[in-house]
Amino acid sequence: MASTINVILGTVAALVLWTAIGLAVARVVFPQRTLQGPVAPALGWAVHSAATLPLFMFIGFNRITVAAVTLLSLAAAGYALRRQPSATTDGKSAITVPAWAWLGALILTLGPASAILPKFADGAVILSAPIFDHAKVAIVDDMIRLGLPPGNPFFGEEGQPSRLVYYYLLHFSAAGIALLTGISGWEADAALTWFSAFASLMLMIGLAVWLSGRRLAAVLVLLICATGSLRPLLAFIPGIDAVILSATGFAGWLFQTAWVPQHIASASCVVLAVLLLSELVERESLALLAALVLVVVAGVESSTWVGGVTFAVAALWIGGVLLAQAAPAQRLPLLGRFAIAAIGAVVLAAPILYDQVAAIGTRGGVSPVALQTVEVLGEVFPPLLRQLLDMPAFWLILLVIELPAIYLTGVWAMLTLTRTLEPARQRVATILIHLTGASLAVSWLMVSTIGGNNDLGWRAVLPACLALTAFAVVGLTQWIKTNVRLAIAGFVAIALALPSGVSHFRYYIFGTRDPAGEAFAATPEMWAAVRRHAGPADRVANNPMFLESMSPWPGNLSWALLSNRRSCYAGFELALPFVPLPRPRLRAIDAQFNRVFAGEAWPDDLRELATRYGCKVAVVTALDGAWARDPFATSEHWRLVESSSQGWRIYVAGAVSVAAR
Repeated sequence: MASTINVILGTVAALVLWTAIGLAVARVVFPQRTLQGPVAPALGWAVHSAATLPLFMFIGFNRITVAAVTLLSLAAAGYALRRQPSATTDGKSAITVPAWAWLGALILTLGPASAILPKFADGAVILSAPIFDHAKVAIVDDMIRLGLPPGNPFFGEEGQPSRLVYYYLLHFSAAGIALLTGISGWEADAALTWFSAFASLMLMIGLAVWLSGRRLAAVLVLLICATGSLRPLLAFIPGIDAVILSATGFAGWLFQTAWVPQHIASASCVVLAVLLLSELVERESLALLAALVLVVVAGVESSTWVGGVTFAVAALWIGGVLLAQAAPAQRLPLLGRFAIAAIGAVVLAAPILYDQVAAIGTRGGVSPVALQTVEVLGEVFPPLLRQLLDMPAFWLILLVIELPAIYLTGVWAMLTLTRTLEPARQRVATILIHLTGASLAVSWLMVSTIGGNNDLGWRAVLPACLALTAFAVVGLTQWIKTNVRLAIAGFVAIALALPSGVSHFRYYIFGTRDPAGEAFAATPEMWAAVRRHAGPADRVANNPMFLESMSPWPGNLSWALLSNRRSCYAGFELALPFVPLPRPRLRAIDAQFNRVFAGEAWPDDLRELATRYGCKVAVVTALDGAWARDPFATSEHWRLVESSSQGWRIYVAGAVSVAAR
C-alpha cells in the first residue's frame, strides 16, 4: 500500500528539483521578478521533463542514469542561479509572493493528493473516486521496471504493437522520482498529483500578484481555489435534473486536480507558453525560444487534449493577433520565430504524436475529434429545441454553475480592468484573454471520440480556469478599494461555491467505505505471490472485474495499484483509451476474459490466454465464479504452482506433464 511518508518524500524531491531548475530558467526568460518564483515549479518540470525524456530514451532509464542526470541538472541550475542575478523592472514587479502563500498552496493541494492515498478503517481499505483515473499507476510501475519507451501494461495480443499509445510525460516524471527516491509507483503518482496541483496554484498566485500589484491576491487565489460548483445548492431545487443535465467531468480546478493531474500540468504549460510568446514578441532570445519549445512539448506530451488540440487552437488565434498587432517590419521576423518554435516542438514531440496518429487507423479510422456542442439542458426541452438552446446555455448556464467563483467575476475584470493596466501588464493580460476565449471555445464546440468520455471538452477548460482565477482576483483586489458592490458580489459568488469545495476536500480525505474494502486490504500478499512467478515483463491474467465496486466505473484497481506487473487484459474501461483496437473487437475480448473468470470458458479460451494474449501467469480468487468452476485446473495449457488458504490460486502457462495429471 502507498505510504504517506513516502509520498511526502517524493513531493519534496520533485519540489526541490524542478523549482531550482525552473528558477534558473525563469530568471532568463521572465524579466518580471514577481513571476520568477511562482512560475518556477511548473516551468522547471516542463523544461526538464521535455528535455530529459529523449535523453533517457538514448542512455537508458534506470536509477543510475536518473541520479546522474538529476545531479547534473541541479548543478547546472545552481551555477546559473549564481551567475544570473534576479531581474527587476518597475516597483510593482519587485513585489514578491510571501512565504506563507507558498505554504498555504502546499497545504491546500494536499487535499487533491490525499484522494490518491488509501485510507484504513477496521481492517478495510477505503479509496476515493478519483483513484479510478490513477489506474495509470501501472504505466509508472512499467517504466520503473522496464525503462523506456513504455510498453502497454493494460493489454497484450500477438501481432499488436506493444508500445504504449498515450501522452505519458507526467507518468515518466513520476517514474523518475520513484527511481530517485526508491518509492513505489503508487506513491510517486500521488506525489506528482500533489506537485502538479501545487505548481498550477503557484502559477495562478504569481499572475494574480503581478497583475494586481498586491500580496492580498495570494490569499484570494487560495480562497477561490478551495471552491467548487453550484451543484450542491441546485440539488435542493425539485426537478432540476430534468431542466439541467447532471454533473459530468466538466468542472473547475479543484475537482480536476485530483482526477487528472496530467491535464492540470498541461494547462500550466499552455499558460506558460502564451506568457513566453508574449516575451518572444518583445525580444529575440535563443534561451527564450528554447524554453518555449520545451514548454510546448511538455504540454503536448502530458495531454493531447490540452497541450495539443487546445493549445493549437489558441496558438493560431493568439499568433494571428500578435502578427496583426506587430509593426509591418517586425512581422516576418516574428513569423520566423513562431515557425522555428513550432517545428522544434513537433520534432521533439514526434515519437509520442506519431504513435497516437498511427493508432487512429487501428481504431477503425474514426476521427478522434468531432465538432459538437456541449449538452447542457435536460429532457424537459424537446430534442430539437434543446440542441439549439444548448449553444447559449453553455455560456449562460453551465459556466456559471461549474465555475461560479471565477467566471462572471473574471470575465467582468477582463472587460473593465485590462485597459487600465500599464503597457507590460496589459500586453500579458490581453494574451491571457485570448487564451481564455480559445480554451472555452474548444470546450464549447469540440468533443473527443476515442473513449467513453468527452475528455477534450472536459479538459480544454483548464487553461481558462487558470486565467479566469487570476483575473477574478485582480478584479476583487481593485473593487475592494473602488467599487464595494462589485467586491461584495464577487465574495458572494465565492461563498456560494465554498460548500462544494468543502465537500470535495472531505471526500478526498475520507473517501467512501465499500464492502470490498476488506478483500482489497488482503490483496498485497496475493500480488507478492504473483510476482514470485511472473517476471518483470510477463503479463498476468486475472478477473477484469475483480473488486470492481472499489471504483465508480468497473475496473480492476487491485491489479493496477498493487500488482507491479502487466496485464493480459485489464478490463474494458482501461482498454478503451489505451488499446488501439475497434470497439467491437474490444467488446469481444472483454466477453472472453469475463466468461473465463466467471467459470464459463469456451473450449479455446484457455489456450488463447496462454498464446494469443501472452498471459504467463493467471490468478483465480475465491470471489471469482471460476473458483468453484475452475477452467484452469483442467486445462492442458496451465498448471497450478501455488494455492493459498486466503482464497487464491496461481497458475503458470505451460503444458502439464503426464505424471502431474
